[in-house]
Amino acid sequence: MAEKNLFPVFDVPEISAPTQSETRTYKPSVFFDYDKGDFRLDGAHKMTASTGKEAYMQWCRKAVMTERDAFLAYSTDIGAEKEAALAEGDHAAVESALEKTITEALMVNTHTEYVRGFEFSWRADALYLAFTIKGKEWEEETISVSFST
Repeated sequence: MAEKNLFPVFDVPEISAPTQSETRTYKPSVFFDYDKGDFRLDGAHKMTASTGKEAYMQWCRKAVMTERDAFLAYSTDIGAEKEAALAEGDHAAVESALEKTITEALMVNTHTEYVRGFEFSWRADALYLAFTIKGKEWEEETISVSFST
């Protein structure tokens, strides 16, 4: 007589791990002109499309320029704590705090491999900052931003 089990037994099918190209997709977007503060338009006044890499680099710039916890539309993971960093006592402390908060802000994105090479240039009324960022599938890129002091 066949044995009856309370719980049926069956072989679990093998699930193949997704390949690297399947796990990471970079969505295209539209260009945003940070100098003008508006979307880039072509001659027909239509928004200009960007590639996935360009959209990622724009996201990086926006994440650095956005103050963390300042907007209800963004989670607490988005943005950098620039105001607290700029309020530090001396230049070395400001540079260290900015490097830390910018690195944290950009490493939230799973597409970011590393952030490094921070260079600071102080002027009377502004701080100019440049750093290197690398997406997991691309070469290093340099991003430059400035802050009023």
